[in-house]
Amino acid sequence: MNGDQKSEAYAREKWDFIQHFSQILNVLTEETGHPETGDAIARLKEVLEYNAIGGKYNRGLTVLAAFQELVEPKKQDADSLQRVLTVGWCVELLQAFFLVLDDIMDSSLTRRGQLCWYKKPGIGLDAINDALLIEACIYRLLKLYCREQPYYLNLIELFLQTTYQTETGQTLDLITAPQGDVDLDRFTEKRYKSIVKYKTAFYSFYLPVAAAMYMAGIDGEEEHANAKKILLEMGEFFQIQDDYLDLFGDPSVTGKVGTDIQDNKCSWLVVQCLQRASPEQRQILQENYGQKEAEKVARVKALYEELELPAVFRQYEEDSYSCLMGLIKQYAAPLPPAIFLGLACKIYKRKK
Repeated sequence: MNGDQKSEAYAREKWDFIQHFSQILNVLTEETGHPETGDAIARLKEVLEYNAIGGKYNRGLTVLAAFQELVEPKKQDADSLQRVLTVGWCVELLQAFFLVLDDIMDSSLTRRGQLCWYKKPGIGLDAINDALLIEACIYRLLKLYCREQPYYLNLIELFLQTTYQTETGQTLDLITAPQGDVDLDRFTEKRYKSIVKYKTAFYSFYLPVAAAMYMAGIDGEEEHANAKKILLEMGEFFQIQDDYLDLFGDPSVTGKVGTDIQDNKCSWLVVQCLQRASPEQRQILQENYGQKEAEKVARVKALYEELELPAVFRQYEEDSYSCLMGLIKQYAAPLPPAIFLGLACKIYKRKK
């Protein structure tokens, strides 16, 4: 396949994936035989339409792409593809569940180019219950579509374990950077890597590929351990990009206004800054980091630019990509390397 054919195939898959959402929505909100819950179901429909739609769908589409690489075409019948699309949407719903709550904890304003759900008039902290509804939908869908499949239990355990890992990462993130309590000594590379591994890498990279592996009948410990080695490294690369784009990305492209400095986050940028700062520069960081005032945020950004962190990031991106290619060469087999190469190409030098 040449480049044009690949992009056409990807566009078609993305279209199929987005179209499948209407089926998911119907299944989750159809008449349950309990008319007294009708108002709650109407609310669920509104919650799903606002929060599950509008992203890049990379995680969900990865389930589909990995499955298509792992299973020979004659075994990719309509029913199995329906199940794969559904599991892809389960990954997207897990993401939506995390993001609704993350936006509240971070006091974020926008997400995917629109107001955060909790910021919408009349929503507020009711969004916490809405997020729990989204999470419950994952297990309803898995039961409805996959209950009779031999991999059902593996998928349930995978989603539960990934949720716990991500919540562990969020806990590390929150206790490392409590709002209003700036302690720069907490921002170490070791702590940063732990946060990233648990908060981002497991659910964004390992989960979708592992789900496809289970659905393809690949449940061996060694295959999963090797895939994990590659995918967790990829997740770290992705999160460092995210941290960079939080400050240096274009909000009209990323769809969100970054708040890592104001939120006192243990970001890659602050860790790099601390490794390079003179005592005077560290003092500037101490006085301005974790503060809401626009001029203080601007002072931190200026400090990052003085330390040439954009150039440091560009070099990191090159080095990390080379490292990833080495890991794929070493650990991909017996899985098709295309699964990992496709993911790496999607995120390398991304702008959002």
